[in-house]
Amino acid sequence: MSDNKILELCLDNKSQSYGFNLLVRKYQKQLYFHIRKMVLVHEDADDVLQQTFIKAWKNITLFRGDSKLYTWLYRIASNACIDFLKNKKKHHHSDIDQIAESYLNALEEDPLFTGDDMEKEFQKALLTLPDKQRLVFNLKYFEELKYEEISQITGTSIGGLKASYHHAVEKVKEFIKQD
Repeated sequence: MSDNKILELCLDNKSQSYGFNLLVRKYQKQLYFHIRKMVLVHEDADDVLQQTFIKAWKNITLFRGDSKLYTWLYRIASNACIDFLKNKKKHHHSDIDQIAESYLNALEEDPLFTGDDMEKEFQKALLTLPDKQRLVFNLKYFEELKYEEISQITGTSIGGLKASYHHAVEKVKEFIKQD
C-alpha cells in the first residue's frame, strides 16, 4: 500500500489504528535494522523502535508531507538513537572505551550476530566514531541513501554530510590499520 494511502488512513479517526498498523508493518523491519546498527544490542533496539513508533503515533497529524514518510520515520528513529546513546553514556558515567567494550561483548554474545573477526573489527571501528558521525556513516554505507535523503533525516547540509562521511571513512580506515 502506498505511503499516501497509509497516511490517509492514519489521519482518519475511523481508520487511524488500522492505518498505523499498516505503517508499522511496512517500516518495522527497516527501522529496526537502522536502529540496531546504532545501538547494537537487540533489546535496546527493540526499546528504541518502540519509542520511535510511539512518537510517530503521537505526531502523525503533524507530518506535513515535505518529505517521504520513511524519511520522517528515519528522522524520528535517528533522533531516538542519539538520545538513547546520550542517556546511556550519562547514566553509566562510562568513557567511550568502556561503552564500546560492553557493546562489543553484547554483540559477540548475541546469537543473531553472525559476523566474523573482520566484522567485529569493523564494528569496533564504527564505535570509535561520534554518534552523529556514525549515524551518517550508517545511512550512507549500509542504507545506501543519497546525501539529499540523509540531509532530510538529519537536518544537516549536504556539504556537512559529505565532510562527516569522509572523516568517518578515514577514521575507520585508520582504526583498522592500527589493529
